[in-house]
Amino acid sequence: MSTPRKILITSALPYVNGPIHLGHLLEVVQTDIWARFQRMRGHDCYYVCASDAHGTPVMLRARSEGMEPAAMAQQFGEEHQRDFADFLISFDFYHSTHSPENERLVGQIFQALEAGEHIARRNVRQAYDEQEQMFLPDRFVKGTCPVCKTPDQYGDSCENCSATYTPAELIDPVSVISGTPTVERDSEHLFFRLEHFADAVKAWLDTGAVAREVRAKLDEWLDGELRDWDISRDAPYFGFQIPGHPNKFFYVWLDAPVGYMASFTALCEREGLTFEDWWGADSEAELHHFIGKDIFYFHCLFWPAVLQGSGHRLPTNVHVHGFVNVNGEKMSKRRGTFVRARTYIEHLNPEWLRYFYAARLGPGIDDIDLAFDDFVARVNSDLVGKFVNIASRCAGFITKRFDGRLADALPDEALYASFIEGSESIAEAYEQREFGRAMREIMAFADRANQYVDHHKPWVLAKEPDRLDEVQAICTQGLNLFRVLLVWLKPVLPAVAEKAEAFLQVDPLSWDDAGTPLLGTQIAPFKALMTRVDAAAVEQMLEAGREPPAA
Repeated sequence: MSTPRKILITSALPYVNGPIHLGHLLEVVQTDIWARFQRMRGHDCYYVCASDAHGTPVMLRARSEGMEPAAMAQQFGEEHQRDFADFLISFDFYHSTHSPENERLVGQIFQALEAGEHIARRNVRQAYDEQEQMFLPDRFVKGTCPVCKTPDQYGDSCENCSATYTPAELIDPVSVISGTPTVERDSEHLFFRLEHFADAVKAWLDTGAVAREVRAKLDEWLDGELRDWDISRDAPYFGFQIPGHPNKFFYVWLDAPVGYMASFTALCEREGLTFEDWWGADSEAELHHFIGKDIFYFHCLFWPAVLQGSGHRLPTNVHVHGFVNVNGEKMSKRRGTFVRARTYIEHLNPEWLRYFYAARLGPGIDDIDLAFDDFVARVNSDLVGKFVNIASRCAGFITKRFDGRLADALPDEALYASFIEGSESIAEAYEQREFGRAMREIMAFADRANQYVDHHKPWVLAKEPDRLDEVQAICTQGLNLFRVLLVWLKPVLPAVAEKAEAFLQVDPLSWDDAGTPLLGTQIAPFKALMTRVDAAAVEQMLEAGREPPAA
């Protein structure tokens, strides 16, 4: 075993303006599998996340529901954590961007950027709602597209002709909040001078921090003119006030990624860790962000520049994934394919989804299609028909005929050794986030284990009293092959692994435990580790998520 690595892992912060759905779950499942794998390998690994609590949408929704924004953010944050827990996501700390740690950190970062002359001030002309007495983000203005004349378009782009524009260019613009016509007003805003860090970001990208396809898109932006980034918002706004700038608040996209640092700060306080060892400019720890392809602009341009400008280390890697389509289409409430995590959990086993996602995930940004016919077939075939089947076929003979005792030796040590030889290939697939390849290799070994049991037919030999020793040996071999598969699948199926460890009467398995067979020990009576997916339950789940057509 090589020297243990220090690894800090994050996934994108879910916004507290709605429930967790299957798209969110793709990311946290991918991240959780990788974190669990690293822990099994013996590395010093932490996984932190937080609720993304700030911004105009949260403020306005809270007001419409008669709540304080902080209270609504806390309520959604608690709901999100319950959903994540039910899908067995192993956060070491889950925080909120609306926290004292985050307020302190974002203030320090801003002051460092300001001291380095990386902050500019200038007037911005914005849409203003006189009735609500507030400046409006582009998406809170609607009007007629100035290009194709399509009505009811947002203030930044047209859904009909894809034209982009400013709210001032809309024809007859109105506030989405009050429905009244908007006016234009000037306000002084603070800007982060992104172009100051173009060379630093390019040097960071040259380290291999992102995949080639992501780098290609980033190069398009870096080779052009990098515009200053507006990091301030005017009151009223739900967020943190900017030190030294009354009535100015940090734009949500500045304090949101700092939430990674804030969550880790809270973990440091709980665990006695040193923040600078992980986030300091000279840190030798690894920092891995897992994000969707819709937000890599923020994470791969602004975020590393902000970190560089404030004297912090840059990410080791930003791992970017695609979106989830359901049955070949974008998620849709009307079609019942916009599935909430809570709706899923009320009908189906969370580890079925964890495995299906793992079987489809690679290191790239391709979208994943959650085709439920394939979901049912794959889970039933791979997990029940192949993996669990090995244990259920062998355990009964050991319990009934040998008082639960395994044989003292393997009858086919070469077969066991061939499994162990495959362990590093599977570990490499996990390390490179090629989870689909890992699952294919694991299931190929599961086929070999089943073929071994089929070939030796312990159910036939058990009828011959003088061959019972062979039955014990064959079933011991089968259960040891199952145990190797269990080690490999544990990052994906943690609950099944826990039940199987109890059945085998072993301590929690690490990756290296596969190398030593389990011999001459007692096992507990076998209990079903997983049931088959019922297609009718899938249909009930989709029906439960379907919204009736609008009147």
